[in-house]
Amino acid sequence: MRHGKKNNHLGRKTAHRKAMLANMACSLIEHKRINTTVAKAKALKQFVEPLVTKSKEDTTHNRRIVFARLRQKDAVTALFRDVAVKVGDRPGGYTRIIKLGNRLGDNADMALIELVDYNETYNVGKATKKKSTRRSRRGAGAASAPAAVASVDAVKEEE
Repeated sequence: MRHGKKNNHLGRKTAHRKAMLANMACSLIEHKRINTTVAKAKALKQFVEPLVTKSKEDTTHNRRIVFARLRQKDAVTALFRDVAVKVGDRPGGYTRIIKLGNRLGDNADMALIELVDYNETYNVGKATKKKSTRRSRRGAGAASAPAAVASVDAVKEEE
């Protein structure tokens, strides 16, 4: 029976799989996007998202937990210094997988995995988007009345 065995073994032994995912996660943190197969991208997403969540709170304990998984000091410092600041307000979903089609040599299904907040082409509309507020009928007249009184008071003070 295979109850509770969710992880994809990716055709590798445990040590090889963990080392590969750690190296891929370090590359993702360093370069902000990498090309890989879809299966590896999905496994990497499950590997790296809890680490990004841990990096949002910069404590010694969280740094040690993340370092135990990543095994590269430069990647840990980049994660806590740069990436955590950029994704601090996001509640989850720090990576995006974009399918690219099949690889030419062996027809493997390829994907691009990237950190969400670092892609400017998808974030162009969000940067310029203005927050809109809903106004009720009752609030429209009441909200403009104090502003009008304030402008009249400012004119009187100038005289």
